[in-house]
Amino acid sequence: MARIALVMHEPLGAAFKACAQHVLGQKPELTVFDVSPDADPDELSVRLARILLDHAAEPTLILCDIFGATPFNIAKRALKLATERGMVAHLITGTNLCMVLKALTEQQENPDQLSETVRLGALRGIVNADQFN
Repeated sequence: MARIALVMHEPLGAAFKACAQHVLGQKPELTVFDVSPDADPDELSVRLARILLDHAAEPTLILCDIFGATPFNIAKRALKLATERGMVAHLITGTNLCMVLKALTEQQENPDQLSETVRLGALRGIVNADQFN
């Protein structure tokens, strides 16, 4: 089964984990890597790569909040370091709670399929509610 990691602006990852626990009724199996405002991106990239490599045999889906922001850049560098050592992983940005829940409830061995399932789940979760009076 693929592992899920949240790399986000602090405290968003921890908040998503708490929300997932609330909705699912059990402690979710995921890694939270919240990035503080004063973080050293180079140091955190290496630390995250080590965390990812601790479970290198498992494919990993990394979810970030904002494309191009510091947590994304940290995740991207860590992912590069980890994949150079043979790890299989995917990185998706724009994470919302629907994506986190989809990733946790649809975990699959195939990281390509999981990545696409989570991306599509996020799109289905965005609804213009004005039309539902």
